[in-house]
Amino acid sequence: MTEADPETTDALCLAVAAFDGRRADALLDAGADPLRPLPDGSTPLLRAVASGNAGVTVALLRHAEGRLTKEERTALLACARHWYETGAEAGLRLATGATGPVESRRFVDDFGVTEYNVITLGGMSVCDGHSAVLTRLEATFGLRRSFSDLLARALACADGKHADWWEAAAVLAERSDMEAWDATPALRSDTDPLRRRFAADLVWYFLIVDRPAPSGEGSWERRSFDVLLPWIAEETDPAVLASVLRGLNSVDDPRVEEVGLSLRTHPDPRVRVQVASTLNRTRYAYTHPEALEVLAALGRDLDARVRAGVCEVLYQFEGRSPAVADILAEFLDEKDQLVRIKAVSGLADADDPRCVEGARLIGPVDRADADGWLLDAAERYAQRRAAAAGS
Repeated sequence: MTEADPETTDALCLAVAAFDGRRADALLDAGADPLRPLPDGSTPLLRAVASGNAGVTVALLRHAEGRLTKEERTALLACARHWYETGAEAGLRLATGATGPVESRRFVDDFGVTEYNVITLGGMSVCDGHSAVLTRLEATFGLRRSFSDLLARALACADGKHADWWEAAAVLAERSDMEAWDATPALRSDTDPLRRRFAADLVWYFLIVDRPAPSGEGSWERRSFDVLLPWIAEETDPAVLASVLRGLNSVDDPRVEEVGLSLRTHPDPRVRVQVASTLNRTRYAYTHPEALEVLAALGRDLDARVRAGVCEVLYQFEGRSPAVADILAEFLDEKDQLVRIKAVSGLADADDPRCVEGARLIGPVDRADADGWLLDAAERYAQRRAAAAGS
């Protein structure tokens, strides 16, 4: 396939319409052109903007940014603003001319982080993330929005999981300046838990973006730890507490272990699901004497989200031990297929023979949508065993 191959571009348009970011990335790497003119006068990138899916838009934007003309940038911003100001449902009615009720469903992106509502009417579907799309385009094109503007966009969705929320936090953190950081103390003490949660998520984003702090301001990690550690003892809302604890999990400090241990029996599973990561201070060993005992107990938690969180930490843990393998083996009959897959992968990497039976318990998998490296872990284990037997 060449860069101008229309078949690849047609497939890209289908991926955009399906909000399939992984498929879009693969097609772009194969030569699909996000700026190829389409019969209706649009381009795949313009369709991505109209789709309201920020992840898909960013994927296409990465492959087009260096080639965008001033006119194309203006058109992209105008499209995003139109949908943002009009709203997904009203925009669909204008685009399709259809009447009647819309259909709505929740949609989680390819990486399981951000969420949207998918609105369908008249045979056309869009995500309701046009605020996130506009926020990302403005940042990419050098248009700076104030902290209050981006906070308002985040709070408009009012659920702490939506793409609008996460894109606003990401753009603020990526600036790595003091405007956003200096605004967090007031939000942290706000009576509205949603505002406190945004402050906690923003601090976490400062940590994961990992940009240099302004000269003389100290590292973001140290500043974040000084904010988050006392916050743990003060916070009463479970959703906010979980966000604060997630931020602490991105800080390299042994005191985080004790925080996690103190919350291991918290009544809210959103908090408990973060505890496993607090104990993972090194890739090679759990140094706290209670760590494996706590992980084993969390691995038997009544809430599937907590059990999945333990598996997520342990399957990629490099310090193989019989105790870790025993915990992973308990996930082989989990209802969630991805948890079973990761448990098998962790056991295989630990050279534990239980991965063979575990692989049989995984069941049918659509390899087109799965991580082949994870799926082939038991096979790699078998090959290693065969090679060792023949040497």
